Amino acid sequence: MKLWEKGIDPEPAIIDFTAGKDRETDLCLARWDITGSMAHVIMLQEAGLITEDDKKSLLKALFKLLEVDGEGKLVIEPGVEDIHSQVEKEMSALLGPAGKKIHTGRSRNDQVLLDIRLYTREEIDSLALLTGRLFEKLQLLSEQNKEVLLPGYTHMQPAMVSSFGMWFGSWAEALADDILLLSSARSMNNRNPLGTAAGYGTTLPINRHRTAELLGFDDLLYNCAYASLSRGKIEQAVASALASLAQTLGRLSMDICLFMSAEFRFIDFPDEYVTGSSIMPQKRNPDVFELIRARSNALQTLPAQISMIVHNLPSGYNRDLQILKQPVFDAFTNLKEMMRILLLMLDNIRIRKDITDNPLYNTIFSTEEVNRLVKEGMPFRDAYKAIAGKVRDGSFTRTSVSDYVHEGSIGNLCNDDIARIFASRMECFKNIPASAYASEMMKYS
Repeated sequence: MKLWEKGIDPEPAIIDFTAGKDRETDLCLARWDITGSMAHVIMLQEAGLITEDDKKSLLKALFKLLEVDGEGKLVIEPGVEDIHSQVEKEMSALLGPAGKKIHTGRSRNDQVLLDIRLYTREEIDSLALLTGRLFEKLQLLSEQNKEVLLPGYTHMQPAMVSSFGMWFGSWAEALADDILLLSSARSMNNRNPLGTAAGYGTTLPINRHRTAELLGFDDLLYNCAYASLSRGKIEQAVASALASLAQTLGRLSMDICLFMSAEFRFIDFPDEYVTGSSIMPQKRNPDVFELIRARSNALQTLPAQISMIVHNLPSGYNRDLQILKQPVFDAFTNLKEMMRILLLMLDNIRIRKDITDNPLYNTIFSTEEVNRLVKEGMPFRDAYKAIAGKVRDGSFTRTSVSDYVHEGSIGNLCNDDIARIFASRMECFKNIPASAYASEMMKYS
């Protein structure tokens, strides 16, 4: 079944190629296609385009189909092109002519726009919740280890005194900025395209604000032609937010790989959480973090992939846009998998407490000694040269780090302030499932 059939049997090879993986991918959209159809049906009845009886019959049938999907039993049958066609086929089989009215006032173009935006909103909200869990874990580890000193590095050389509290806390604050990008992408995404039809509107008296209200959108995509142009633009905004999150996870994982190496041994994990070698008995490999690093690097190419697909397309719908779905869907899956395994690993991280006792790191206290001399009245450059001379001739000895009191230093991490920023940026994420919207709409049946 194809919604565009005109009585001519198309060449099967053409259908197979143009459909691509849509039949499999579209099952991810099924719950939202059904829920969007429920909102559309309510609006059609209120606009006088279908009867009250038709509306009630369609809503009950759609809700039943949503339950079938929730049980994992909904399939796109052989010969059916996509989820939109399957839903319409199901409605026609159940309700006869009334079922065929479900497509009134819309096109597959605005249907797929709607489904993708609803799916993307749900995935963004789900990812935000996981990001919140990771943020809380990093902040907890920061507080628990704020007294444990750690060499801070620049240019891959021991530089100044840091702490595990600062190190863990730095990744938490990175997530606070990542979540801001994700919230911006959500805001761009959360506008209703339904009713823009094929990109040029419809002569039917539909009410687009009504479907936006029923589906929890913030507002409309107003210009019908822009609805088509928004394909690719919104995916790129989302991809950029996902890439930012991936960068944070990848760089954190790189630090952990480095800190687990024999030359550092700053952190470790129980034997059950590392892998070994088939030939070298001593090996304890950080495979989890290496894979997070690799996956994160791959995810950071996603904005460029999307840009290359859409940057020279003319206005209006083009079939090129079909291949945007799978990479974005996969990116959400990838990130959530990485966050879950990272949370597990951080639950079992072991922190070495005596790292800076090693004389190798004595010189990281040299800046503290320069500052002590400055506070005693010596000009900074003279103090710098005096301590540099001691470092050079080997006479320098470590000093105290008790004077770190300014905001963001190892003695004043400001984790509460970072938590406040993160919490304010999390307020837009709702995480309401399709079933909740559908249940609310069933009161109209």
